[in-house]
Amino acid sequence: MDNRDLLTPEQARAARALLNWSRVRLAAKANLSEMVISEFENGVRKPRLDNVAAIRRALEGAGIVFAVDGSPSLVRAEEQTGGREAGNRNWRRREKRRARRALAKPVECNQP
Repeated sequence: MDNRDLLTPEQARAARALLNWSRVRLAAKANLSEMVISEFENGVRKPRLDNVAAIRRALEGAGIVFAVDGSPSLVRAEEQTGGREAGNRNWRRREKRRARRALAKPVECNQP
């Protein structure tokens, strides 16, 4: 296996779609620029081996598993970490809203 085949542009796009990640988010997780991700996925140029490895590590760290045939799949977050990632801002916002709504609901008392 050639080191440049650690990850193909198609695999990266498919894995990013499974995670519902933008190129910006993948770039942040891989500690690379969005331009590197964009050029890699569009086939404009081949990035350095360490950049491809960083992209793959970021995807695998988020729960992506690459099958023997190379197709990516997503391991459920609950199985991997026991719950959602605490760093997910949108999820935390939704949880706070749910908690506020639960506190704001009137409590029914069934007293005889």
